[in-house]
Amino acid sequence: MASALFCRMSPNCVAPIKKMPSPEERVASESAPHIDQQDTPEGACYAALGPWTAAELTVQPVWDALATRLKALGASASSGAVRWDLRRIDRLDHLGAQVLWNHWGRRWPEKLEVQPAQRAVLERVAEFSVDRPAMPPPGFRPSFLALGEGLLKIAGHSAGLIALVGRLLLNLIKLARRPRDGPWRDLSGHLYHIGATALPITALVGFLIGVVLAYLISRQLRQYGADAFIVNILGISLVRELGPVLAAILIAGRSGSAITAQIGVMRVTEELDAMRVMGIAHSFRLVMPRALALAIVMPLISVWTTVAALLGGMLAADLTMGVTPSFFINALPEAVDAANLTLASAKSVVFGVLIALIGCHFGLRVKPNTESLGQGTTASVVTSITVVILVDALFAVLFKNVGI
Repeated sequence: MASALFCRMSPNCVAPIKKMPSPEERVASESAPHIDQQDTPEGACYAALGPWTAAELTVQPVWDALATRLKALGASASSGAVRWDLRRIDRLDHLGAQVLWNHWGRRWPEKLEVQPAQRAVLERVAEFSVDRPAMPPPGFRPSFLALGEGLLKIAGHSAGLIALVGRLLLNLIKLARRPRDGPWRDLSGHLYHIGATALPITALVGFLIGVVLAYLISRQLRQYGADAFIVNILGISLVRELGPVLAAILIAGRSGSAITAQIGVMRVTEELDAMRVMGIAHSFRLVMPRALALAIVMPLISVWTTVAALLGGMLAADLTMGVTPSFFINALPEAVDAANLTLASAKSVVFGVLIALIGCHFGLRVKPNTESLGQGTTASVVTSITVVILVDALFAVLFKNVGI
């Protein structure tokens, strides 16, 4: 006693630090939450001892030991012949009550001795421990409602695109009447970013596609000695179909997503709201420059991609079949009519306008959060590619007699 008092009064004396028990020591000690089984004349009695709190039950060794004990007790612990005594629990919170409630099978034992405060905690846990209702089996009604919801979404997007086309036509009339007020600086910037910067990747992909096509076609034509017809097949397929479609798909994935992301970021940063407050029309300053830029750029990129693909096909034909480049160049105008190039250019203009409108449409529908921005960008790319393929199929049906 005196030494302890001297240690408190002396400034140089350091009081001994009490060592905290380790998790293993806490499991082995009587202070840990545990269950003591007792045999009484009335039958078996399970007495819960120790602190049944979150601070104790979240210690992994303590919880493992208690879970093993509860598993060993099994279903017999909740039978009517068993008596539960919780009066000697030091502290009981909702987590401890939940453990006991789950072990009882979420029903009250027939013989239970608890204090009033403990019963209040158990009743609160029992009130909110409700099993989830079983999901009803899928039937006709949910499928019908899902179909209707999908159709309504498609109708909403279609109506939005039609409205955007109408605004674009009105803005073009306004631009024709007052060309000085047009967003020419925005148009020149989009021409560069969408067109000039896309030339390397479109040329590379087109060249590789031409090489692959020529190699595969040569393997088949060589069996029949029809080596010269490789010019006809490559010319028609690349000039009429693959060149414009391939260029449109690349631009849809590259520039269509960029258009949606740019306008979507403007929605997130509230720039679109600021433009509306200032009286600046979104369709005139955002949609029209991009639509015009893609309408001008797409035919040029289509021709560029087609030329790169023809060069790749010509190289592969020379290496695999011995078709010289001079023969390829001289036979190409005779094999492919000029109307095919005109049709390809017209399709490219339509593709460019559609890609721009779809990108702007999904960009304007972005909500002010990053999740909606990502979803809108993905939906824009997928929709643009799908629409390009559908419109190309429509062109193929309508103009099946042109250039053939």
